Amino acid sequence: MASKEYFVSGIDTDCGKTYITSLLGYYLKRSGMKIITTKLVQTGCSGISEDIAEHRRIMEQNFFPEDVSGHTCPFVYSFPASPHLAAEIDKKPFELSRVRASISDLVRKFDIILSEGAGGLMVPLTKDYYTIDYIVDFKLPLIFVGSSKLGSINHTLLSLELCAKRKVNLHTFVYNKMPGHDVVIADDSFRFISNYIKERFPETNIVHSDDLVKRNSLSDLYNFSL
Repeated sequence: MASKEYFVSGIDTDCGKTYITSLLGYYLKRSGMKIITTKLVQTGCSGISEDIAEHRRIMEQNFFPEDVSGHTCPFVYSFPASPHLAAEIDKKPFELSRVRASISDLVRKFDIILSEGAGGLMVPLTKDYYTIDYIVDFKLPLIFVGSSKLGSINHTLLSLELCAKRKVNLHTFVYNKMPGHDVVIADDSFRFISNYIKERFPETNIVHSDDLVKRNSLSDLYNFSL
């Protein structure tokens, strides 16, 4: 049985998680699914999460009532730092139970939930609880975003090794080819990482952002399905 909730993480900050989450949401919406995206935690802003706002813009979707009520991002911190530090500065502790209560409510209303994380897999949500713990504890299929920036092979492979060690369900790897990056490096990195995943995670979908942008739906994109 397919999951209703998927987690989107990546190799680091600014690898394209928000962009990829938005694109997937856009295509799922076009396919007729009742889709909503969420943000596990947002730092460096106030009010409605700025990443949720970007999701809605790319999805060509007005704010949901759940965005306004805070259900899609219960914890928004003003200080632009790791969640554990931002929560301490704002004096508003991160509460896992509140996040899961919001998700439970959304699961009843929507077909698919794409939950975007903050930064990478080892980002601390509290002083002793990490993003990877959240993924493992709630058995969330992972959509993992890499990028074409220099150093991405190292960052990607380290993250994949962690996924293997923690027995994460690596549902999909999305390679985000960013504008302005060296084409030779970008293309080689995609080949190298793809071969690594095929050998060690044979059931994982591998998606290139160029192909994702060119398609009008997800139904004919490799074997990708949610």
